[in-house]
Amino acid sequence: MVLSENITALIPQVTDITNAEIARAFGADLILLNFLDVDHPYIHGLDETGYPVRRLRELVGRPVGINLEPVDTAAAMLEERQDVAPGRRAVRESIVRAGELGADFLCLSGNPGSGVSNAQITETVRLCRELFDGLVIAGKMHGAGVGEGVVDKQAVEDHLAAGADIILVPAVGTVRTVHARGGLVMTTIGTSQETSDPATIRRIAHDNKIAGADIQHIGDAGPGGLADPMNIYTLSETIRGRRHTISRMARSTRR
Repeated sequence: MVLSENITALIPQVTDITNAEIARAFGADLILLNFLDVDHPYIHGLDETGYPVRRLRELVGRPVGINLEPVDTAAAMLEERQDVAPGRRAVRESIVRAGELGADFLCLSGNPGSGVSNAQITETVRLCRELFDGLVIAGKMHGAGVGEGVVDKQAVEDHLAAGADIILVPAVGTVRTVHARGGLVMTTIGTSQETSDPATIRRIAHDNKIAGADIQHIGDAGPGGLADPMNIYTLSETIRGRRHTISRMARSTRR
């Protein structure tokens, strides 16, 4: 499966529709919204201001998730800490609000410099299991500014034990551990390779498929906060072939 992450706070690549609709048209199965403030929810390309996540899900016909950041205020930072608005932090109020807005899943991760730690992710997974009915993705695709390893076996096991459904990893080394515990693995392209040439995307997708990734994420570091749509297509085509990619692209949301 292909998960496309996009930034809701930026003007979309095509200004009269949302980035999510573009991603869906080029083969994305799942949509992840980054920089969405659940206290002041707004998605560029939509007129809906009350419950834009529900409206977006109607338009794309795909599960839509929200990225919330488990900020660790005590974490030792390797760089200047970036401010994260309360409505983007993974705290009790925001988790409840994300469910009210209609999120199908939550992604507990950290943007650059946010100060998200693996320990805080684990604690927040437990909170989500108490407050949220949808799927929970947990893990880091880069350091988020914190002086610790991005991922290791212990962090993966802790996230799973706390109740995470899907483990997010930047590489393929922990796939076997997650599968052994009954979880799913989402590999990530989240450090600007989403703007690379299609050959690079194809190689990453192929290697991650061999390693056993269940979901492959492509990040938002492109114009308007969305990966190059042709790279989304290339990722999809590499994972499942042209026949099934065309089916995914052409299939009506009413099917």
